[in-house]
Amino acid sequence: MPFLAPPSTAAWAHQDARTGFEVVYFQVHDEGHLLIGSTTALQQGRTWIVDYEIRVDASWMTHSARVTGRSSTGLCTLVLEHDGHGRWQVDGARAPDLDGCLDIDLESSAMTNALPVHRLDLEIGGRSAAPAAYVRADHLGVERLEQEYIRTSSEQPQQQYNYAAPAFDFTSQLVYDEYGLVVRYPGIAVRAT
Repeated sequence: MPFLAPPSTAAWAHQDARTGFEVVYFQVHDEGHLLIGSTTALQQGRTWIVDYEIRVDASWMTHSARVTGRSSTGLCTLVLEHDGHGRWQVDGARAPDLDGCLDIDLESSAMTNALPVHRLDLEIGGRSAAPAAYVRADHLGVERLEQEYIRTSSEQPQQQYNYAAPAFDFTSQLVYDEYGLVVRYPGIAVRAT
């Protein structure tokens, strides 16, 4: 069953790995969506703020992102652009190490885990690799992150997925609502509204 159109806004409280909060606003934009959000956090004694604007098409494939980060080291901005065929530019320079990635994943954000789930539209038992352009929270470094999603169940209106990021030796069971937004991301965040 496809997800409903996103609400106008959503929010998450960080938990365990860090303390903080994320808020995002969804706007219809060019037959897709513009996702405008901000995350603030305290993690391992460091504070940071990440603001983002992500443009996705009707299939939720990322087309561009502008990310601004603030921390004790200062302010920095990052622009990522995707050509729709798996090739990326980072601040205007070609980034071949990101070839094949169709999503952006912000370390600071629970919301960005919605992008591949919407785009993949997996059936129960379906499995897919979902490599992403991964943006670090405290310095906005960009790297390729191999990820996998397996849809395990659907108890309407919720859906569950097993998520794995082998580079971090990390697995989790993510629960999504009828909008395709994470409700529970154990150890990372819980939906606040």
